Amino acid sequence: MPKSFRSVLALIALAAGLCGCGTVNERMSAEMGDYIPRWAGGLPADAPPRPGTAQYEAWMKERERKRLLPAADREKEEQAQKGATGSASGGAVR
Repeated sequence: MPKSFRSVLALIALAAGLCGCGTVNERMSAEMGDYIPRWAGGLPADAPPRPGTAQYEAWMKERERKRLLPAADREKEEQAQKGATGSASGGAVR
């Protein structure tokens, strides 16, 4: 009997360890995506900021401002931003 008791005890210990890993990963996964590089499947460069941060509030205000602009002005602004981004990188394709 002692051998089967040790086997059962080992299985219980492994199961408890596995359950512990599951709860840690569930809680950490919400923010770990911020630290994973884009090439490894992380957040894209144009992902919005996390809710509850100062950057999120500024992003939402800018989004609302753009929504209230007339369509013609919005298109001109988007083209100007694309032109500024292209000239800042020197037009080089990566």
